[in-house]
Amino acid sequence: MRFAAKRCGVQFSPPSIVLIYEHTETKKVRKRIIPVRNFSKYSDYSMAAERLKNNPRHRDYLEGVSQSQLEKLHIILRDHMQGFSLEHSLSSFCLDPDEDLNKLDDEDLARKKGQMDELFEKNRRRKDDPDFVYDLEVDFTKTTLDKCSWDDESDDGF
Repeated sequence: MRFAAKRCGVQFSPPSIVLIYEHTETKKVRKRIIPVRNFSKYSDYSMAAERLKNNPRHRDYLEGVSQSQLEKLHIILRDHMQGFSLEHSLSSFCLDPDEDLNKLDDEDLARKKGQMDELFEKNRRRKDDPDFVYDLEVDFTKTTLDKCSWDDESDDGF
């Protein structure tokens, strides 16, 4: 690998991926602007990211950039084309425990599940970990549940 990716970003006009990379032999830091062609607000972000990563012209530069990072950058570009703000796009990548996942479409739900899987794998404890404890028991504090009015009325012989 002759190039080490340092930072990635997007440029909205014209739609482009901006890559800051370091040439490993000369240690020079450079900026490469990769135009995103044939991408509209209706395009599939995962296919576009895969096409860009496999492009022979950019393959060497994007070798150190993960597929998920390129997908996130394409999602930001697509959201901008649809008229959403940058804050809205960035907030869609955060996991909110109070968010109702039943209201999401299939594409967003798959993305959220992928984020949850990544978080799970990051926090997972394996047998080889130095802080692994077998058969760990944890007491969770029990919160008192508030009584609802319908709880009192439903005691009809049950």
